[in-house]
Amino acid sequence: MSTKTGTIGVTTENIFPVIKKFLYSDHEIFLRELVSNAVDATQKLKTLASFGEFKGDTTDLKVSVKVDKEAGTLTVSDNGIGMTAEDLDKYINQIAFSGAEEFLAKYKDNAANIIGHFGLGFYSAFMVAKKVEVVSLSYKEGAKAVKWSCDGSPEYTMEETEKAARGTDIILHIDDEENKKFLEQSEIDMLLRKYCRFLPVPVTSGPDDKTVNITEPLWTKKPSELTDDDYMTFYHELYPGQEDPLFWIHLNVDYPFTLTGVLFFPKIRNNFEIAKNRIQLYCNQVYVTDSVEGVVPEFMMLLQGVIDSPDIPLNVSRSYLQSDTAVKKISGYITKKVASRLEDIFKNDRADFEKKWDDIRIFIEYGMLTDQKFCEAAMKFVLLQNTDRKHYTLEEYRKLIEPAQTDKSGDVVYVYTTDPVSQYNYIKAANDKGYDVLLMDGQLDSHFIGLLENKIEKSRFVRVDSDVTDNLIPKEDKKAADLTPEQRDILTTLFRSRIPKVDKAEFLVNFEALSANADPVMITQNEYMRRMKDMAAMQPGMSFYGELPDSYNLIVNTESPVIATIKESALSALSASVAPLAAEITSGNEQIAGLRKNAKDGKLSDDEQKQVTELEASVDKARKAQEKVISNYAQTQPVVKQVIDLALLGNGLLKGADLTEFIHRSIQLLK
Repeated sequence: MSTKTGTIGVTTENIFPVIKKFLYSDHEIFLRELVSNAVDATQKLKTLASFGEFKGDTTDLKVSVKVDKEAGTLTVSDNGIGMTAEDLDKYINQIAFSGAEEFLAKYKDNAANIIGHFGLGFYSAFMVAKKVEVVSLSYKEGAKAVKWSCDGSPEYTMEETEKAARGTDIILHIDDEENKKFLEQSEIDMLLRKYCRFLPVPVTSGPDDKTVNITEPLWTKKPSELTDDDYMTFYHELYPGQEDPLFWIHLNVDYPFTLTGVLFFPKIRNNFEIAKNRIQLYCNQVYVTDSVEGVVPEFMMLLQGVIDSPDIPLNVSRSYLQSDTAVKKISGYITKKVASRLEDIFKNDRADFEKKWDDIRIFIEYGMLTDQKFCEAAMKFVLLQNTDRKHYTLEEYRKLIEPAQTDKSGDVVYVYTTDPVSQYNYIKAANDKGYDVLLMDGQLDSHFIGLLENKIEKSRFVRVDSDVTDNLIPKEDKKAADLTPEQRDILTTLFRSRIPKVDKAEFLVNFEALSANADPVMITQNEYMRRMKDMAAMQPGMSFYGELPDSYNLIVNTESPVIATIKESALSALSASVAPLAAEITSGNEQIAGLRKNAKDGKLSDDEQKQVTELEASVDKARKAQEKVISNYAQTQPVVKQVIDLALLGNGLLKGADLTEFIHRSIQLLK
């Protein structure tokens, strides 16, 4: 043929800036695309041979990548199907006409490994090259070698040339300024390892033609052909230097979509982050991305491994997944497969499952919290662990605690601790009462507890320090503390005035008629508010709760002999001085209430409003005077301060100067 010149058939005046800017956001993708096209060419030849349309040898098919730094070129070569002048005109000069699509239509039952779907991969070369040459010789008998050349403009030249062997050479004249790094052998080797390490045809690189890929990666084989050592070796090939995985799941499905792969369970500790680059996505062994959101559920981002599927729809650069119903089906299948594998491990070797529980617990809990289908499956094998470090399924644990831990409303109460050391006294008190205590110290447990309350009928979770032990599982109506309003006021001020200031904490004084053997003063924390604050620590949207101070209840046990003595002494010492002030407060409040009740149409007149204001000031003055009298008395009562500090100490809330003062006071009281 004579030299031919022409203009590339495009639908826009200058396709190349579009390719560079929109289709391929990362320049390094060009090497993946060119090598993938070269692999396609070899696979096409194999397919033709299987149909008898090619009679030659297909055992030595390969792709090679050569850097010539001096000449400023990078060459990708294959000995595959090759192209005629007509092929070049059809598949190169008409952008977006995919040769792979036409080939697939003809050989759809035998060409599963054809990678290209859009016909644009070749043009990614112009992201890094100022000029691209294609030298190709078709496998067809009598074919003439042809050379195509383009400098990045729509104009090209095409002419006959000489080529000794069948196949195609893509010669990139690298742009010296922006892309000269692609003339470094180390850079090319790194990219080949990233994108081409598992291609099905040998890929060689460098002056010594070293093979850089594994043509039959582990996920392409049957599980029955593999040993545990094979999986371990492959894992460390993917993730050098990491600990051995706990176990793995081999994915292999061919209907209603094609999907293979291996997912590994690494050891997961509490302070986890959802990594976006743990799982690698391949399309017929060509690396696509490590951003697999959508293909696998979010909780599986904790896993590591490989997924390979030709059925996951991609955009023209193969770099980003498209939203598609097929993707949702694949995601659902993976979820089902992972849940099934975990259930099998649990059933077949429960002892080993329990041994690994601390490492997989956060994965299972996160999956249950974020994926409804996984949650339903996991209800069979999720474990609860108590403070004796024994493991139970949900069904087993309910049967264990139901007799002793069912409250008067018929709810089964799950008592738990988040810190068995700091909450030891509460745990012991609960155990002494016959209650079992769960260990819920995981990062997700504040959320997970809420999920279990919704899933388990007639259940309620309470932290062991959320109330006094007698009230954790109420069996009958509580006995009220036997205090008059005046006595309650005196004792409330007496104890409140001796509570030290604790950073970001508020205390509410309550009175309970508990066992005479129970502690005189106890600290509890409201279950709802504490749980909201725990969840707020993980959810920015709940920051309102996170900013609130911690709310504690200071429970005074009126049946304690120590409190009885404090009460008797306080009433004896304070009644005479407090009584008139209390009477003044009561009288003032009654007068205010009377004025408001008798106001015409609910609105006070100016004179009535003036009286109310004066009475309120008088009541406030009397209340402050009463509080001062009681507070001054409280300062002379070291035992009051001592029982409060003991309760604070038991909860880790007594620190600094207050702790030092407590130690000195304790020594004095012992004398």
